[in-house]
Amino acid sequence: MLEINKTLVIVRGGGDIATGSIQKLYRAGFKVLVLETEKPSAIRREVAFCEAIYEKEMTIEGVTAKLCNSIEDIEKVWNEKKIPILIDSTGESIYKLKPQVVIDGILAKKNYGTNREMASITIGLGPGFTAGEDVDVVIETMRGHNLGKLIFEGKPMANTGIPGIIKGIGKERVIYSPCAGVVKNICKIGDMVEKNQVIATVDGVDVLATISGVLRGLIREGYEVPEKFKMADIDPREEEQANCFTISDKARAIGGAVLEAVLYLKNEKNI
Repeated sequence: MLEINKTLVIVRGGGDIATGSIQKLYRAGFKVLVLETEKPSAIRREVAFCEAIYEKEMTIEGVTAKLCNSIEDIEKVWNEKKIPILIDSTGESIYKLKPQVVIDGILAKKNYGTNREMASITIGLGPGFTAGEDVDVVIETMRGHNLGKLIFEGKPMANTGIPGIIKGIGKERVIYSPCAGVVKNICKIGDMVEKNQVIATVDGVDVLATISGVLRGLIREGYEVPEKFKMADIDPREEEQANCFTISDKARAIGGAVLEAVLYLKNEKNI
């Protein structure tokens, strides 16, 4: 008996990619807890549960995450049929709560301390993990034929540093801060923008749209960024405007893979 509704799954990270996995696990009936940093820097904020850190609650496609001030609040949030999210960048609460499953969905391209001692089942998303060493399974996050593949031994594809190609456009889709400073947004997520249009400023320095299209992601107003920090992305497909507010195809594919990995390992380990 899998007893899904009694299985505690802790997900480190609540950005847009992790959100696809969090939603899948929650809807499948798992008890999900999300751990985040004090100041998340997601740019696809409309589809990232980590926004609950700022807004107290964040609802995406009918599923709500709610900020907890302490471990003691978690059970209450589950009883409200919501997903608790806790500020814990180091994963300290993992050792207190002893989950059956830990998923690292930080997508930092390196491992921030996730290891197989944390839980019976450990899963890492993307580069930075080695299956069979620091986690049980790694999920391939690179767009293409192997997206969502479960890797039981070795590493996923290395980070290329180049965003996935959309309509023939890759690195130009992503916008980085021109300098260090505080962000003031001029446009908002979902806006149609033209190349060289001012979409935001950093300490008064203009941030320009690199291409024309839909402003799919934009870092939070007031965020203090270092120089060359990822702060926005544009989708060149105008028809994708409505999809700024729904979980992406990539996040859904990875979410399905995470759910598969959890169920497969629960069966394999008979837990």
